[in-house]
Amino acid sequence: MNVADSTRLSSALEALGYAPSKTAEAADVIVLNTCVVRQSAEDKALGRLSSLKKLKQDNPDVVINLMGCLVGVYGNPALQKRFPWVDVFSAPSDPDPLLRYLTEKQASDQAQSWRKKIDAILDAEFGVLVPGEERSVSENLPVVLGCSHACTYCVIPLKRGKERSRDADKILNETRTMVSQGVREVVLLGQIIDRYGLDLPAGSPLLPDLLTGLSAIPELMRIRFLTSHPNWMSDSLIDAVARLPKVMPHIEVPIQAGDDAVLAAMRRGYTNQQYRELVAKLRERIPGVSIATDVIVGFSGESEAAFQKTYDLLADLRLDVAHLARYSPRPGTYSARYLEDNVPAEEKMRRFRLLENLQESIVAEINQSYLGQSVPVLFEYKVKQRWYGRTPTNRVVFVDADEDLRGQERDVMITWTGPWSLIGELSQAH
Repeated sequence: MNVADSTRLSSALEALGYAPSKTAEAADVIVLNTCVVRQSAEDKALGRLSSLKKLKQDNPDVVINLMGCLVGVYGNPALQKRFPWVDVFSAPSDPDPLLRYLTEKQASDQAQSWRKKIDAILDAEFGVLVPGEERSVSENLPVVLGCSHACTYCVIPLKRGKERSRDADKILNETRTMVSQGVREVVLLGQIIDRYGLDLPAGSPLLPDLLTGLSAIPELMRIRFLTSHPNWMSDSLIDAVARLPKVMPHIEVPIQAGDDAVLAAMRRGYTNQQYRELVAKLRERIPGVSIATDVIVGFSGESEAAFQKTYDLLADLRLDVAHLARYSPRPGTYSARYLEDNVPAEEKMRRFRLLENLQESIVAEINQSYLGQSVPVLFEYKVKQRWYGRTPTNRVVFVDADEDLRGQERDVMITWTGPWSLIGELSQAH
């Protein structure tokens, strides 16, 4: 989501005549877009913000904008006192404060022109069209902002506000704009993407309807969406993935923990068995589907026996991806206020490493099944001498090729596999 917010603001600044700078020292405007979903991310953001103080002292004219979850939708007055060298504070997904601030610094005739441009930019939301701009082959597109689920550990509702589905017509128009700029895959984003449209008036399009509408856009080759929730992954959504060729067979649906008591303390709303049944349903209804999950180790009250249930679940289900995190209490959340952070840091790390090693071995075995197989790969960019692309199941593939493969979907024969990527050769027939 932050990548999408940054891309949107970058495009807006370019529409006003700014150009990207390779270094902060050479920039006229610096935007620090922040995440606070875990303590390590917040610490990193605060450290970078502190490092900008000297740059501001050396160049008082540089404009520094702090954006994102560190500020939050409700503001953070304490930050303004702590970091007086910051000029502008912006909530997540909100480019308006910075754009208005920069406008006020312009001469009156220029400012008037800028205000008209900014109004058009804000109206377009994420579909800013910059003449001559070339977008990435795969681009993120937020469709649900905020979250109203409120898991006990999660700071997102506090920082990004309540759930808000965006207008379907705007999303479709923005996707057409993105395709005209070279985008061939869109990744729809939402904290609980499956709930798209449920907060809109009765009869509004839901996620399966949106996927159907997007699939009709010529030249758009692939559609992905994340993140799903076990409670909200409906049969109609599963059927849409199975039915629509452009929607990739890759589902991101977190478990977070394998123990029912821990899941209840997290307020996730499902059990270990219900998650297993969902995985079985996905695999039955969507042939060849890949499934990614999220896991938090060391949540409040997670005993060794509770952790073992998480380990056993991953060992049994053999999922394609497991995003692992160690629990860290976030200020303002229910768990930080009422639950004890009673798993020692070294024990959290031990459990993290156990799952990491398990998942690496599982994925290495799954990927090995691709050896000698021909798979369609959409190529995005070149890394040194190799082209980077992904399969429908979201596996990374590298190919040595002299021709320009950007934005092409080509069949690739897999010649080497590892736990994190595959290597292949272009099939001869094209």
